[in-house]
Order: sequence, then structure tokens, then C-alpha cells
Amino acid sequence: MSDPGSDPEADAVAIRALIERWAHAVRARDLAGILAHHSADMLMFDVPPPFESKGIEAYKKSWDLFFSTQPEPIAFYVRHMDIAAGAEVAFVAALMQCAELDKSGRRITLDFRLTVGLCKIDGQWLILHEHHSVPAI
Repeated sequence: MSDPGSDPEADAVAIRALIERWAHAVRARDLAGILAHHSADMLMFDVPPPFESKGIEAYKKSWDLFFSTQPEPIAFYVRHMDIAAGAEVAFVAALMQCAELDKSGRRITLDFRLTVGLCKIDGQWLILHEHHSVPAI
């Protein structure tokens, strides 16, 4: 049932802030902040294996691999974000950037795409689906 008091502009602002806080939590290695707005039964598709993580515990474990490959300071930035928000469901499509070390130990930039599916539950946006991808070369 749709929320008659829904304000798409206010929802977009709230979602943008949620995604920016999530990215900030990644840069800070703040696992609680990373998980804060994710559903317990979320689903993530990722670039490195495992390609599919079901549930918050599997998602939580996926960050161990990410952090093990990240040079300090951690780079994890939203470069561009589009938000489509309805009364109960929203989608984010973003261009993101992080860094990794190449085989010679040099820091290199990695551009990737992020798609997030959210649902508004009890007035709060919750991430149900997260999908990371890199362009095919």
C-alpha cells in the first residue's frame, strides 16, 4: 500500500545521505556503519567471488576480502548517483571508485558500478539488494 504522505524529493535526499554514509563507513572500516541500513535477508551480487551473497552474515564476510586488498587510506567514493524513488521502493544507480594494489604494489584506481534496491519499511529506507559490477573489457 502506498504512503499518501510520501515526498519523492525528500526520499531521494534521505537515500542519497544513506548511500554517502555507507561509503563513508567503508572508508572508515566501520563494519557496523556498513551494515546499518541493510536487510537481514539482503542479496548482493559482487565482482570477486563469491559472486552471490545471501543474507547479512554472508554480506558481512564479503568485506573481509575487500579490506584485505585495500591500500590505506581506503578509497571508496560515489562519483555520480541517480535515484528513482517511489513511495515504498527505490533504486540507486551509481558510478563508484575505489583503489587496489597492482602486482608491483602500485596503487591503482578501480571504477565500478553500483546498483542498490531499497524498500521503505516503517518509514525508513532499507537496502534489500546491492549489485557491484565492472565494465567488461
